[in-house]
Amino acid sequence: MTLDQRAPAPTSRTPVVLSAGVLNRTTLDRQLLLARSGLSPLEAVGRLVALQGQDVNAPYIGLWTRLAAFTQDDLTALLYGRQVVRGSLLRGTQHLTPADDYVWIRPLVQRALSRAARATVGRAMPGVDPEELERLARGHLTGRTLTRPRLRDLLRERWPEADPTALAFSPQGLLPIVHTPPNGTWGRGGATPFTLAEEWLGRPLDPEPNVERLVVRYLAAFGPAGVMDVQMWSGLTRLRPVLESMHFLRKYQDGEGRVLYDLPDAPLVPEDAPAPVRFLPAFDNLIVAFADRGRLMTPEQRARVCVGSLVHPTFLVGGTVGGMWDLEGGVLTLRPFRPLGDGVTEELAAEGARLLAFAGVEEGSVTVARCEP
Repeated sequence: MTLDQRAPAPTSRTPVVLSAGVLNRTTLDRQLLLARSGLSPLEAVGRLVALQGQDVNAPYIGLWTRLAAFTQDDLTALLYGRQVVRGSLLRGTQHLTPADDYVWIRPLVQRALSRAARATVGRAMPGVDPEELERLARGHLTGRTLTRPRLRDLLRERWPEADPTALAFSPQGLLPIVHTPPNGTWGRGGATPFTLAEEWLGRPLDPEPNVERLVVRYLAAFGPAGVMDVQMWSGLTRLRPVLESMHFLRKYQDGEGRVLYDLPDAPLVPEDAPAPVRFLPAFDNLIVAFADRGRLMTPEQRARVCVGSLVHPTFLVGGTVGGMWDLEGGVLTLRPFRPLGDGVTEELAAEGARLLAFAGVEEGSVTVARCEP
């Protein structure tokens, strides 16, 4: 969609009510899902702020579905080149983000990550001092990379009775740690490497990061959105005073009367703008970036897509979640939430074939399971 096809943002200071359709299309546009973008992979990762990376292949699929030209090697090269890094970030989960953003986003969320890690230590390892754990872990990692199991074993020399799982995972919340390639590249799992972020990047982290900067980046990628949405996405709390103090932000309302914030000159997209089918990977940030996900799916669909700590891969039809998918044994299976017309089925089959080709699946097939409303 070109700029002149978008609806201009209203100029009145009276809050305008935005329909779910306008919120949907505007968000998809900012997420590069209305038309594949010509941005470079690095520019796209920056535009999206961070890509969820618990599943190592998910960031690759997330970029493939958004970019006009993207190969697996493109993201892998960015990880090896240290232009993009992978580590605990938003909500304490694994994300890929540009190195230039990691150096200020990680310090912003450090207090929340440390608080969660300390709670884990206190609950699972009552005899362990979190400050000593942080100090020892930093000492073990200084000047070298250790796998998670190796660092855990070294820490167990100090606390042999401590819960081994908590001991293994706590350091990445207490310390800025990144997971270096080849781990985290397409199809590569195994023992997770731990490296001090400052050493991998060759520069210090920002000592005075600005939370307003994160709000602006979120709205540019996901807005318009409310305070609870920003908090859900970032894992930060008490952001209402922050947004209310950013007087340059534009205010809207949704159909429920909730206040939504947006960048002052950010355009809105009409609700009747075409929205092609798109495949989203597991844990895609579009699905988890809002407290209220009504612009994307119904509460019943959300309960099926977001199960505990899992966020299943989904496909979009007409801009909203149309069902879930999985790829196993060369078969891409679509599980729709509602009946699909012949034209939609053909469009999904064509897009699914492109996904199979991107994933390197030879002689794969696309099948549509029985509709499960």
